[in-house]
Amino acid sequence: MPTVPIIPENAPFSAEQRAWLNGFLAGVLNRGPAAALTSSPQTASIPLLIAFGSQSGNAESLAKRLAREASGRGFAARAAGLDSLQPADLIKDKNVLLITSTWGEGDMPDNAASFWDSINQNGSSPKFDGVQYSVLALGDKNYGDTFCLAGRKLDARLAELGARRITDRVDCDVEFDDLAKKWSASAFTALSGTTAAPAAEVEEETGWSKKNPFAAKLIDNTPLNTRGSSKDTRHIAFSLTGSGLSYEVGDALGVFVQNCPEVVDGVIAAHGFDPQAEVVLPDGGTAALREALIKHYEVRSYHGKAPEAGITLEAFVENLRKLQPRLYSIASSIKAHSDEVHLCVGAVRYSTDGVHHKGVASTFLADRLPLGETTGIYFHAANHFRLPSDLTKPVIMVGPGTGIAPFRAFLEERVATKAPGKNWLFFGDQKRVSDFLYHDQVIGWVQSGHLTRLDTAFSRDQEEKIYVQTRMLQAATELWQWLEEGAHFYVCGDAKRMAKDVDDALHTIIQTAGGKSADEAAAYVNQMKKEKRYARDVY
Repeated sequence: MPTVPIIPENAPFSAEQRAWLNGFLAGVLNRGPAAALTSSPQTASIPLLIAFGSQSGNAESLAKRLAREASGRGFAARAAGLDSLQPADLIKDKNVLLITSTWGEGDMPDNAASFWDSINQNGSSPKFDGVQYSVLALGDKNYGDTFCLAGRKLDARLAELGARRITDRVDCDVEFDDLAKKWSASAFTALSGTTAAPAAEVEEETGWSKKNPFAAKLIDNTPLNTRGSSKDTRHIAFSLTGSGLSYEVGDALGVFVQNCPEVVDGVIAAHGFDPQAEVVLPDGGTAALREALIKHYEVRSYHGKAPEAGITLEAFVENLRKLQPRLYSIASSIKAHSDEVHLCVGAVRYSTDGVHHKGVASTFLADRLPLGETTGIYFHAANHFRLPSDLTKPVIMVGPGTGIAPFRAFLEERVATKAPGKNWLFFGDQKRVSDFLYHDQVIGWVQSGHLTRLDTAFSRDQEEKIYVQTRMLQAATELWQWLEEGAHFYVCGDAKRMAKDVDDALHTIIQTAGGKSADEAAAYVNQMKKEKRYARDVY
């Protein structure tokens, strides 16, 4: 069976033309060389919508990749975010594959929230009779009961509303590639009724990637807090020299990290294992146990309690998860720092019951990666978190603590591109004197006029706790005016509290300063999301 080529996205054709050509090539080549001489072109006959709910970009990238593969199999396939779809679109397309991540404590990702609301209203929910579907849920098992909850909810609700599940939902942990391939192959077969050979897959990423990271040299590790702070925040910079890599502001940097050797030694000693014993690695091959635990597996510190009685080394390793690279919001614009990428990293260190804990990635970068040494990196596109293409549009940024990272990048970009639009930053932390991250640079932007307005909230500088959402409410009238002028509103930082409090404050401002009801304010925010004017980079 010949390999089926796929027309690349950058070819000079429209999406419809690519789908037609991909379907024609798939049909001709799968029927053999004789058919290629005698058959007339046939349009792709099976419509397929691959819808995605995405917070960090994984679901979006996967959906677009599978849409290309589906086109190569003869489907008239398209990928679309759930924020651009109405229930009627699913009913029209009839064949729907849905890929979604889960955000926060089991919530829908931002671009899926309005769609979920539209199908979850008692008494007015649409009926999906005649729709065939399947769901791929992306998640992280560390989140326990909320693992893949958004996907589970959508799967159950579509079935309740009459849609027919063509293949079982698949719930994926952080390593999702293999499961996604099996799920998509099963779904394509169920929809087409054939088991045709898969089309040749065009890799979305070429060159350096998560599977082939670039060894980047650490060139800066500077403390951002001053004496008297209870925090340890670092400005981290890597060199991109020789990589050919570039990025856009708003993107994230994937960093390959290692576990603390002291923690690993404590775990090994607690179980009585031989540190030099050969063990299997998650991606194949073998290594000494100590090396495997430092570089390849997730390891939790030993809490002083007796380990599981009589567990074998093999069983111990089988229960471990692969050590994953960590994603950090990029804190620089490549237009301002050629061949460099910067991060703003808060080192996590704390004690409970006399046991010391430290964040694997943050302390690896802060303490254990020497200047001049290298570690693997790759870029993770965040298409949902972009500056407005219209440089005249105002920008409002809310980023307390390390949440300032992407907004330092945004402001560097706005300066470099001479964007005339107004810029407003809300920044907060504990104490102004010790925790005002990037103080000199931020104040410099205020003095030069590049930062139109700066509102700070230092919670420990007075008896009453003041946070960024407090400052937002105090500036309600002007903030509402900016929104009415078409301002783009961005939030970065803690998902559990800050992002929800800021969202509540935004709704309150629209009600009070804009004279809206609660329902009208909710509709206003949803419209902002649809127009890509409200974006969050939260964790």
